[in-house]
Amino acid sequence: MKIINNVSIQTVAKAYQKTSAHGDKKVSSGFESDKIEISQEARIQQAAMKAVKQLPEIREAKVAEIKQQIQEGVYKPTADQIMEKMLQVVK
Repeated sequence: MKIINNVSIQTVAKAYQKTSAHGDKKVSSGFESDKIEISQEARIQQAAMKAVKQLPEIREAKVAEIKQQIQEGVYKPTADQIMEKMLQVVK
């Protein structure tokens, strides 16, 4: 394919030659670089999520406590208590 006298192609080629001649030097466009700021609320949420992720999947102390109550025969949750907890998990 042969391109003859295409002004935009020539302009792009000249710009490319200028940047490639500079090597690693940055060419300033006169615009400031993009900047991102994280709100205080988002930072608090990040910290909370990090803390939650560090918690163990199984609360060993709670499991041991309920096991002991079952063995002693004193753990007798009502149907309402069971349903309440089941619904909390679903939410």
